Amino acid sequence: MTGKLVLVAGNIGTGKTSLTERLGDRLGWRAAFESVIDNPYLSDFYQDMGAWSFHLQIYFLGHRAQQYLELVRDSRSAIADRSIYEDVKIFARALFHQGSLSERDFMSYRRVFHQIANHLPEPDLLIYLVAPPEILLKRIEERGRKMESGITLEYLSLLDSFYDDWMETFDLCPVLKIRSDNLDFVHKKGHLDIVADLVQEKLTGKEEVVFPAK
Repeated sequence: MTGKLVLVAGNIGTGKTSLTERLGDRLGWRAAFESVIDNPYLSDFYQDMGAWSFHLQIYFLGHRAQQYLELVRDSRSAIADRSIYEDVKIFARALFHQGSLSERDFMSYRRVFHQIANHLPEPDLLIYLVAPPEILLKRIEERGRKMESGITLEYLSLLDSFYDDWMETFDLCPVLKIRSDNLDFVHKKGHLDIVADLVQEKLTGKEEVVFPAK
């Protein structure tokens, strides 16, 4: 199986970056990650979300669209940390819900997003990582990133509900749903091997799979 594009989605702290990195190495795929260190708006955003939310979302949209097109034009299979679709369905929606993004800016952003996303080739698989918000908050506190210090259980629960809404209507490609609180693919090679096998099997079918079972 070559030339596949797999996207990894999920709430903050579910293990997207770790899984993307390890699956890329395990399967010999190109791995792509979201722009954080070189993001020119991120520090301003955390200082004043109301003033910089629209700028940040537009930057992420441009970055992810460019990255997405580079991956689909590559003959190699690739796996990407976070999907372009989460920006509009989860994070821009959350900013609007919390009042950090005005209705005018939210509608303008959505219009631009759909103009871009409607012309992107469909991915081959979406890996959807899930874990209870309480577990995610504990992980976030343990890794101690300064920019994540303001994340609350309420915010993670809000995002979780938006992910549920998104998954109810997502139909661009097959979905592999994985409970990352029951699976340690970082420290246990056997668990990573299980995920790798599931991914390769899922690329041949379209039924939703939840692993491990609840």
